[in-house]
Amino acid sequence: MYEEELAAIYDLVYEGRGKDYAAEAEQVLDLVRERAGEPASLLDVACGTGAHLRHFAAAVPHAEGLELSEAMLGAARDRVPGVKLHQGDMRDFSLGRRFSAVVCMFSSIGYMGDAGELGAALRRFAGHLEPGGVCVIEPWWFPESFIEGYVGADTVQDGGRTVTRMSHSVAVRGGRATRLEAHFLVADAGSGIRHFSNAHEITLFRREEYEAAFTGAGLAVEYIGGGPSGRGLFVGVRG
Repeated sequence: MYEEELAAIYDLVYEGRGKDYAAEAEQVLDLVRERAGEPASLLDVACGTGAHLRHFAAAVPHAEGLELSEAMLGAARDRVPGVKLHQGDMRDFSLGRRFSAVVCMFSSIGYMGDAGELGAALRRFAGHLEPGGVCVIEPWWFPESFIEGYVGADTVQDGGRTVTRMSHSVAVRGGRATRLEAHFLVADAGSGIRHFSNAHEITLFRREEYEAAFTGAGLAVEYIGGGPSGRGLFVGVRG
């Protein structure tokens, strides 16, 4: 029940802080169009609750999603009925088809534990691209841009429910990763106040490590600063 409720409030928090999933999806699609024309198909890796995938599916004739968490997939099934969803790990999935574009948003690639896992994921992405297809990845922070001890806090209201999220981030593994601890308070008239917490370890890959993973997978890569969350975007094209 914990994971299901957390999935349900996940997007509420981010949308409450102003995250614009529609605009982010359009930004990614524009990068794809600039390099390969209008995509006929798209795979959203680590699609989560389907918040980006909903907009990809509205713009692309055929869209699919891949997600490791069953709780997140449950939320995605409700959000994007009719879109084919797969449960799987980005390091070793095989869907038996190729796509015009493969995307991985919201820094989900940072959950790869080391350069070997990062390379494995990029080879899987490239293996699911058509010739000339485009791969777009939103990275986590680079080591030099990560803010040690960063504290984030947001409170949002949705009808009779109030959600507060607080997070604290520190460097671990000798500065090679972020440990992000998040706490949620959820309150409503019927259930009172409930508390959830979780922790994430997200690798602080260097820019050159991302680029090496792209080129090792046979993708010509470029890095574009800014991006949806200020962490930039990597764009690769399969030859």
